[in-house]
Amino acid sequence: MSATATPPRTRRRPSRDTAGSPLLLGHGRLPRVLAGTALVVLAVVWLLPFVWAVLTSVQSEEDVNAPGLSPLKGAFTLDAYQQILERGNVSVWAFNSLLISALVTLVTVAVSTLAAYGFSRGTFRGRRALLAVTVAAIMVPPQLLVVPLFDQMTLFNLVDTYAAVILPQVVAPMMVFILKRFFDAVPKELEEAARNDGASEFRVFRSVVLPLSRPIVAAVAIFVFIGAWNNFMWPFVVTNDPDLMTLPVGLATVRDAYGIQYAQSMASALLAALPLIVVFLLFQRRIVNSVATTGLGGS
Repeated sequence: MSATATPPRTRRRPSRDTAGSPLLLGHGRLPRVLAGTALVVLAVVWLLPFVWAVLTSVQSEEDVNAPGLSPLKGAFTLDAYQQILERGNVSVWAFNSLLISALVTLVTVAVSTLAAYGFSRGTFRGRRALLAVTVAAIMVPPQLLVVPLFDQMTLFNLVDTYAAVILPQVVAPMMVFILKRFFDAVPKELEEAARNDGASEFRVFRSVVLPLSRPIVAAVAIFVFIGAWNNFMWPFVVTNDPDLMTLPVGLATVRDAYGIQYAQSMASALLAALPLIVVFLLFQRRIVNSVATTGLGGS
């Protein structure tokens, strides 16, 4: 009786590279150590300029200008911050920045979501051409629009007003395109169910689409607010009244009026960035989740 030899069974190890699993350098302790080391090195490199700015801002101008490569050359002092606060109306500038950034964010999110929903679900004539123009507007550098926008503000007598600072910033073709791509992925069956229940088009948008789009709307609002707060060029061009200046513009005028002083320059930069740092520390979980959910970090 002949026995047929059967090949030995080999146990197949389950593959860990399944769909949806995080991207890893490999499995084991060594890859994790290498990845952690790389992240620590990158974090140190990213934080080094910030630490240098902080150390420079808490020294006197004489110590900063002293020869040597050490970031801390003299005694600790807050004289640079005191000079900035005494020479400029920082509280008014901070209020202007907060008001303008908040209004720009609210109007931009409202306009962009409505426009994106129209591009995503609308069937009007010329939709494709208008969408192409919107996408093409993303490639236009903002510097090219300064002169025509200033001419428009002068024509409407809006120079040195809040409206002149806010209105040109609410046009955000990039945000419209991002929101439109997200709305395209929202299941249309949910909207059809709401329409069958008698909901109007705006009710469908407000009660169905927007609640499902909270991550992308939050991410867009965060990026618009940061961009409006950091915007220097347009508020600098369109405002001459010190009571209407934003914080970056006001601090720059104080710094330029007294020449190049490195300690005060670093102090003014930190004062301008301090509100954003506080916002990030308070809402860092929501910010990271919004960026990770919408994929804006890699777009």
